[in-house]
Amino acid sequence: MFELLARLFVRDYKNVKSPTVRRAYGMLVSIVGIVLNLILAAGKLVVGILSGSLSVEADAVNNLSDAGAALVALICFRISAKPADRDHPYGHARIEYVASMIVSFLILLVGFELLKESVTILYASVVTPDAVEKTAFSWVTVAVLGVSVFGKLFLAAFNRAIGKRIDSAVMRAASADSLSDVLSTTAVLVAAVVAHYVALPFSLDGAMGVAVSALILVAGGKILLETKNSILGEAPDEETVKAIEELVAACPLSVGMHDLSVHKYGAGNVIASLHVEVDGKGDIFEAHDAIDNIERELWQKLRVRATVHLDPIVVGDPVVDAMHAEAAAAARSVDARITVHDFRMVRGTTHSNLIFDVAVPFECTLSDREIIAAIGEEIGKKHPDHYTVVSVDRV
Repeated sequence: MFELLARLFVRDYKNVKSPTVRRAYGMLVSIVGIVLNLILAAGKLVVGILSGSLSVEADAVNNLSDAGAALVALICFRISAKPADRDHPYGHARIEYVASMIVSFLILLVGFELLKESVTILYASVVTPDAVEKTAFSWVTVAVLGVSVFGKLFLAAFNRAIGKRIDSAVMRAASADSLSDVLSTTAVLVAAVVAHYVALPFSLDGAMGVAVSALILVAGGKILLETKNSILGEAPDEETVKAIEELVAACPLSVGMHDLSVHKYGAGNVIASLHVEVDGKGDIFEAHDAIDNIERELWQKLRVRATVHLDPIVVGDPVVDAMHAEAAAAARSVDARITVHDFRMVRGTTHSNLIFDVAVPFECTLSDREIIAAIGEEIGKKHPDHYTVVSVDRV
C-alpha cells in the first residue's frame, strides 16, 4: 500500500536523493498524519467527554499533539528542500533535526500534563473513593479505541518505511511516537473493559492515565536523545567508514589512510575530509591526479563530498620502516588500540628525530601528555639517541 501511495502522489518516487522528491514524500506522510490524527482525536474527545474517561480524553489530546507534530514536519520538509545559499552553504536539510526536537518537546509536554492529572485522580480515588466520578462504559468507546490502535499502527509503519527510504530523522521520530501511542491506546482500551466488569478499590482510569503518560514520556525522551546526537554531531556509521576505506585502498598509489572526519548536514548531504598516504618518491602530479580521482569516486559512488589531503611518506627505506614498526609497537604497548601515522624520521649526526602522529581512542583514559611520555620512554629504552615528537589525535 505504501508503494501505491508513493506512485500516486510522488513524482519520480524512486529518485529519493532528490530534494524535491524528499519534500514530496515528507508532505505526503505529514498530510496523512495530520488528517488521521485529527480524525482520531475528534472521535476520542467525543467518547471521552460522554463517558467521563480521563484516559480517553488524554489520548485524544495526545493525538492532537501528534497532528501538531505532523504539521511541524510538513513545514520542515518544505524548508529542508531549499537549495544552499550564501547564509546556508550546506543547505537546509538539518532543519529536520530541529523539527524532531520540537516533536519531542510536544510529546514530553503532553506526557507531563497527563501525568499530573492522572496522579491527582488516582490519589483521590484511594483517599476518598466515594467522591470519584465513575466513568460510563460504552462499546462505542471500545470501537473508537480499537480503530485508533489500527490507525496508529498504520502511521507507525508508514513513517518507518518512508523514513528509511529517504533517511528522515523526523519520520523516524514520528514512527516511534506512533508505536508508543499504540501501547498507550491499548492500555486505555483494556482499562475501559476491565473497569466495566471488575470493581476495583482505586480508579483504573487514573492508573492507566499514569501508565499512558509514562509511555509518552519515554517515547519523547528517546526522540530527544536521538535528535540531540544528530545536532551535536555523531560518529559516522561503520558501513560508511568501511566503504570509504575500501574505495581509498583500491587506489594503486594509496599506501594508507587516516584522519577521516565525516559530517552529516541532513540526508544526502555528507561532507568528509581525510588524509591519504602516498610514496614520497613518486611523481607529485600523478599523486595529485590520484587524489582527484578518489574525491570524484567518493561523490559518484557514495555521494560523499570529500576533501582529501595528500600525505607523502617514505616507503621502502629499511631503517625508516624498522623505526616505524618500533614506534607502532611502542604505541601499542601503551594501549593496544593506538595506531601510528604520518611517520617521518630526520637523521642527524648526534641524534635522530622520530616525528609522527598517534590515533588514540576517546575511551583511553590516559592524558595526551602521559601517552607521549610513555611512547618516548619505550623507544628510548632501545634507542637513547632517538627523540620522539608525537602529536595525539583523539578518534
